[in-house]
Amino acid sequence: MTELIDFSEYRRRGGGKQRTYFDQGELRQLLAMYSVRVSTGEWRDYAIDFNGPVAVFSIFRHTHETPLFAVAKRRNGKHFEFIVRSGRQTLKRCRELSEALKTFDKPVRLIQS
Repeated sequence: MTELIDFSEYRRRGGGKQRTYFDQGELRQLLAMYSVRVSTGEWRDYAIDFNGPVAVFSIFRHTHETPLFAVAKRRNGKHFEFIVRSGRQTLKRCRELSEALKTFDKPVRLIQS
């Protein structure tokens, strides 16, 4: 038999998990940065994942590879935190997405051995 659930009670009791999403302005910033790099041929694909308390924008050079970079948004207390990662390395951690995206403004340089 069907059971009706009163969602207001469900939320009040804490039964629903808090999910994190990118808002419209954040998506606009992410896609603007992404489109510039696509036009130069550096990046080719992206994915957006929402995994409960974390939203992740992943950037790929080729479609079937692991991501080059990932920009994650997660709740840190009362505020949100943005984390830029490359593989397992954390490149930047801050409260503002615009600040996190400055990571991609730095020119890539060749390191000679």
